[in-house]
Amino acid sequence: MIFTDTHTHLYSEAFDEDRAVAIQNAIDKGVERFFIPAIDSTYTSSMLSLEEAYPDNVFLMMGLHPTHVKDNYHVELVHIEEMLEQRKFYAVGEIGIDLFWDKTFLKEQQQAFKHQIQLAKKYKLPIVIHCRDAFDEVFEILEEEKGDDLRGIFHCFTGTLEQAKLAISYNMKLGIGGVVTFKNGKIDKFLNEIDLKHIVLETDAPYLAPTPFRGKRNESAYLINVAEKLADIYNKDIKEIADITTKNSLDVFGV
Repeated sequence: MIFTDTHTHLYSEAFDEDRAVAIQNAIDKGVERFFIPAIDSTYTSSMLSLEEAYPDNVFLMMGLHPTHVKDNYHVELVHIEEMLEQRKFYAVGEIGIDLFWDKTFLKEQQQAFKHQIQLAKKYKLPIVIHCRDAFDEVFEILEEEKGDDLRGIFHCFTGTLEQAKLAISYNMKLGIGGVVTFKNGKIDKFLNEIDLKHIVLETDAPYLAPTPFRGKRNESAYLINVAEKLADIYNKDIKEIADITTKNSLDVFGV
């Protein structure tokens, strides 16, 4: 039984004291595949070091996180293009729009998001979308860019059933993590109306730890708690959840 964490920041400073232990704990629980989203160029070397240490388990993405889109975002986009030219990545991500913290750079976020979608198409890669308080803005760009060459994951999906169906219509899987275990998470109320073929598992570690670890540092090992919740929602064996969601991740990332 192999689980895939499609979104985990294992290079984060939050793991500097015990990274190897945290990764081994996850592997021991069957979480053997870790897809690593980028934030900005300051983390690239840490990501490459992580891949070097765990070449059979770690799969890197390249991209500019929307909350890190600032005045210098053109410089960051050049870095992304250079990295995509140099070596293999498995997705362009995490990219998108975040209006929760700051709306100052909305225009720049929109431009960076669209540009990175086009890079993903150029390199025939999926995208991994970050969307917070910005569903309308994200869907507007997906509508412009939709097509057979657009695919990916709507990371940390927390929207409505209608928004879930719309995301799926743009060839997106829904990344389901700790929020599905929250009492006020809401998505657990309708998720059984979404076919499992559209679902992938994620932790977003070190963020958004599932119940009963809510408020603590999240870890890829806690993906099991997410899977257990989905097994309950879909009335399926946890092995079936692992098998289906890992197959879905293969469909997205090609590995």
